[in-house]
Amino acid sequence: MNEGSAARDEQRLAFTRRHLGADAPVPERASSDAGFRSYWRTRAPDGTSCILMDAPPDRENVHPWLALRALLETGGVRVPCILAQDAENGWLLLEDLGPDNLLAAINEGNADVWMARAIEQLVRLQRIAPPAGMAHFDEALVRRDLGLFRDWFLVRHLGLALSQVERDLLESVTDLLLALFTASPQVLVHRDFIVRNLMPLEGEVAVLDFQDAVRGPLAYDAASLFRDAFRSWPQHRVDDWLRRYREAALAAGLPVSEPASFERQVDLCGIQRHLKILGIFARLRHRDAKPHYLDDAPRFLAYLVHALPRHPELAGLHDLLRTRVFPRIAPMELAP
Repeated sequence: MNEGSAARDEQRLAFTRRHLGADAPVPERASSDAGFRSYWRTRAPDGTSCILMDAPPDRENVHPWLALRALLETGGVRVPCILAQDAENGWLLLEDLGPDNLLAAINEGNADVWMARAIEQLVRLQRIAPPAGMAHFDEALVRRDLGLFRDWFLVRHLGLALSQVERDLLESVTDLLLALFTASPQVLVHRDFIVRNLMPLEGEVAVLDFQDAVRGPLAYDAASLFRDAFRSWPQHRVDDWLRRYREAALAAGLPVSEPASFERQVDLCGIQRHLKILGIFARLRHRDAKPHYLDDAPRFLAYLVHALPRHPELAGLHDLLRTRVFPRIAPMELAP
């Protein structure tokens, strides 16, 4: 163990015992995420389990998480309760929402129930007015996201030497998606509304990992939820959940487009997201030494195989994937 981690361990225990008493047990690692945050489980004197979020201040800024948590809670979204905090040093003591996220709990038999609860929380989130000054899903963000796909997945991971024609093609895809994002109805967007960021509770789900929320296209979080990063579903179930979501959003007064336009928005938001995540997962492997994320790369390629043929304006991207990417991926890996 290096000196820095040993010091952080001591600080973690000191924070825990400062708030839970001198007899509080040494926190045990509960989980970590794709960033630099980690989560640790300990107990209060009465035996109540608590979660300590460790966000090293030189790597993670916990203040956006706190600000978004307060905004969501005010809007009725179920988020973790804060028991104690030292934001400057990156410590938050939270209620323990259980050992498993919704990814572990959801299955073919109970998916309709859990998706209904997820839709309820998503609609609540989208009804919250984005605060003044909140970041937009703007040109810089869209271009950065698609740049991740180009630089980290195509070039770094697959080792492709892209021609100028191919680079221009990717720029045109970025322009098309940016036009969609700008023209779409705008709401508060979580940006990673997936089952792994939801916690199953009695009669509801709690929402996690919301610190990167922006103002952006209404269809984005629905695309994230039903075309999940870590779990694939049959198309007929996705279609049914999208219909249920759209009905709930309309009933809540959200600016949902008519069905054909909404379906296109979901598809294109999904395409943008799938490309971005391929880039992020490649970066996690090659920069951050977290190779397991790329195990799910075939899932996103399969999503793209499904969506791209329905949009002739993206035929060039489909051709790029078919001629340059898929030959480097085992055919069996393209199954959803």
